[in-house]
Amino acid sequence: MKLTPGKLAGLKAVSDSRGVIAAAAMDQRGSLNKSLAKEKGGEITDAMMQEFKILVTEVLTQHASAILLDPEWGLPAAAKRTPGSGLLLAYEKTGYDKAEPGRLPDLLDHWSVRRLKEAGADCIKILLYYTPFDSKPINELKHAWVERIGDECRANDIPFFLEIIGYEEGADEKGLEYAKKKPEVVIGYMKEFSKPRYGVDVLKLEVPINMKFVGGAAACKGEAAYTRDEAKAIFQRSAEATNLPYIYLSAGVSNPEFVETLHVVAESGVKYNGVLCGRATWADGIAVYGKHGAAAFRTWLETEGVANISKVNEALQGASTWFGMYE
Repeated sequence: MKLTPGKLAGLKAVSDSRGVIAAAAMDQRGSLNKSLAKEKGGEITDAMMQEFKILVTEVLTQHASAILLDPEWGLPAAAKRTPGSGLLLAYEKTGYDKAEPGRLPDLLDHWSVRRLKEAGADCIKILLYYTPFDSKPINELKHAWVERIGDECRANDIPFFLEIIGYEEGADEKGLEYAKKKPEVVIGYMKEFSKPRYGVDVLKLEVPINMKFVGGAAACKGEAAYTRDEAKAIFQRSAEATNLPYIYLSAGVSNPEFVETLHVVAESGVKYNGVLCGRATWADGIAVYGKHGAAAFRTWLETEGVANISKVNEALQGASTWFGMYE
């Protein structure tokens, strides 16, 4: 595979010296607002959303190769990141319309790839809810949508990170039965969006297992969907589904669970290329900010938040460079 000069520069900007993407994620919007409002016991203003993102960015980019932010509340934070830490900007609207089937995506009304690049983005990220087992009309809509964004990123010579979240309508996506189906969902969408027609440069993925259902894992408190060896085999199968660089998201799990997951990935021997880790580093600080304010939250970030991201970074010693994947 080949990289154009702009895409190469963008990927290098968000990677560490090894060619591993050790990035923090702070593009949460709707879910963050709700969580903060619950802890504060009242309405969350735009200024509070911006302040929360600034604090996370100022502290955690000292320990991250890049940060993912949104252009709605995150641009003031982007200006506060540690020099040398790259910037990814989200292009999609938060959430999805629950009145329509298929969890269909939409883009921010007043933004384009050109405008995000002008705002300082080194890379563009979109989030897509997808299952290969959905109806053809729904998935064709999503395929065309991703193709358009891929073409827009090509035209502006900037890397395209596609974040994919699998689902099954009507299922408990945190439960045992979905855990058994999850490997096929993840492997299926990895195969689909690795096709050159989409123009994706990096896949941002869920891990293809649910660590809470790996027998013997610290996160497993009951029934198991797979043994540890079976979980490692699933990681190996998923790695065979793509020739693109891919990184993992933390998907809202706790820091210990995410770190344990990365250790299983390393044991499997697959050559994944890093993480874009959000809530596993800062989510426990939401209550601190909501109840005690900005100063207390900064103190929490400088202690607990830094400890969390340091544990992730230590686990990333098992990640591989993407440098050799391109000519």
